[in-house]
Amino acid sequence: MIPQLLSVNVGLPKDIDWRGKTVHTAIWKEPVQGRRAVRRLNIDGDGQGDLEGHGGEHRAVMVYQIDSYRYWERHFDRKFPTYGQFGENLTVDGLPDDGVCIGDRYQIGGALLEVTQPRVTCYRVGIRMNEPQMASLLVAHHRPGFYMRVLQEGDIGAGDEIVKVSAGPEQMTVAEIDALLYLPGHSREQLQRALKITALPAGWQASFRTLLEQEQGGKSPNGNPGLARDPGPPPAWPGFREVRVSATNQECKTVISLLLTSEDARPLAEALPGQFVVLRLRIKPDSPPLLRSYSLSDAPSKNHYRVSVKEETHGAVSGYLKKEVRVGDVLDISAPRGNFILQQDNDPVVLLSAGVGATPVLAMLHALASAGTTRPIWWLFGARNREDHPFAAEARRLLSVLPNAKSYVKYSQPGREDNLGKDFDAPGRLTIADIANLRIPDSAHFYICGPPIFMEDLSSGLRTKGVPASRIHSEAFGSLPPITPGIKGGSSRMPHQPPEAPDQGPKVAFARSGLTVPWASRYQSLLELAEACDVPAKWACRTGVCHTCETGLISGSVSYQPEPIEPAADGNVLLCCSRPAEDLVLDM
Repeated sequence: MIPQLLSVNVGLPKDIDWRGKTVHTAIWKEPVQGRRAVRRLNIDGDGQGDLEGHGGEHRAVMVYQIDSYRYWERHFDRKFPTYGQFGENLTVDGLPDDGVCIGDRYQIGGALLEVTQPRVTCYRVGIRMNEPQMASLLVAHHRPGFYMRVLQEGDIGAGDEIVKVSAGPEQMTVAEIDALLYLPGHSREQLQRALKITALPAGWQASFRTLLEQEQGGKSPNGNPGLARDPGPPPAWPGFREVRVSATNQECKTVISLLLTSEDARPLAEALPGQFVVLRLRIKPDSPPLLRSYSLSDAPSKNHYRVSVKEETHGAVSGYLKKEVRVGDVLDISAPRGNFILQQDNDPVVLLSAGVGATPVLAMLHALASAGTTRPIWWLFGARNREDHPFAAEARRLLSVLPNAKSYVKYSQPGREDNLGKDFDAPGRLTIADIANLRIPDSAHFYICGPPIFMEDLSSGLRTKGVPASRIHSEAFGSLPPITPGIKGGSSRMPHQPPEAPDQGPKVAFARSGLTVPWASRYQSLLELAEACDVPAKWACRTGVCHTCETGLISGSVSYQPEPIEPAADGNVLLCCSRPAEDLVLDM
């Protein structure tokens, strides 16, 4: 049987109400009569509401197969009244996901199209189908549908034959590629074949490259790094353990350090340079404990940890640590975690920081000095003045033993006693122009930590300069920016207790947001609880497929409903389909 185009479906973006939010989406597609022109980016009369996840040259036309319609009608025991139900532009007969290959080219009417990738997992198809789990079901049942790019523009219409012009390299089907990314079992041979397919977009290739690196590195599977940001190695222990304050030190006017040693004689886990820990402090006996994340600022060690804390004007925790904590006191600490870590290669290193943001990059500088590296190293630091310059002597000492290290320090408000050329190298704030003037190569790894605007300005400046994103590393300890695809008018409210009456469920602590709330059964997931409290969260599919919502689980355990397609990395949790089984601390 010759494949055939059954229907051309188009729709423009519109706003819909969904769970008290406004979603801007073009998932509603309707069949059209007659012929339509297929353009490079879409079909006449069609559009995409979220150009981050949909649309563009490689996702110009969405295709779905009539056999899958019949499959889902049997699965849900209901009929679909019209074409376009799955948000597809072309409803076709004869192009099954397990038969069509990435890179295959087809002539439809006057248009020439190439298969590029499976459908992107998205919660909006669930809205359209009135099936919240639809994004997960499409992957689990190997019926995602696929995108095509337009190689030759032309008119198409229902009834056109679909003629295969050429076959894609490697002959990997849409269903196979989809499963390779989203389902367990990422074989090295399949990943190597997938990376030979030039029609596959850069984002998919990057995910497969990451998975292949894990396979070739002999690492045991730890989540799906092809989907989620690499969380770093699994934490050495779950939850918290006790450590004793063995020393304190005033690093500058506003920063103090605490040296922490094991309370029970068991060695600590040696952190990777750049990682952080979470402190749990009960400041008042009748109040929930307060949680704060701090980078380890010393050389990696199994004997002790050093955390360095900036005293904030109204900071409950920083004030308590400076004024109340004494040598001999016992504190609760999490295992080191995080993926802001020094890359193990021989490329140049640029350590960019401001204020107390020096802590993780100082740990990296310690590690480089201990290793006696000959890598080119730049230490770029910004402070207000000498009084607010932590670790000044320590950094100079470390830099002095590195043969290819250079230092550049700027003071934004130098004092009368601050010596230009000795204490600092120039007035002002660090900018991307400094990096250019210092002739730092784009091939370096750039590690950035400091105030949010400092990190954003330098990161965006480096990207504009042409530095690859894979070489720009940053660490933030406040709430991370949310990812809420298609949602209009995101909340600007500070995190707060949920609006409804409190429940008696397990306590859920959002460590970065400084908020602890009781779980209530009215929420379907931890993601819904976070949204009710305006805690910034990241998500996309909301069904345990895409891992966008993967978040650090500092302590506690969860149950899943539904079970995710592939589990989160050790020490992490998927917010969109999990509920607390006990009190939790989340890294958000």
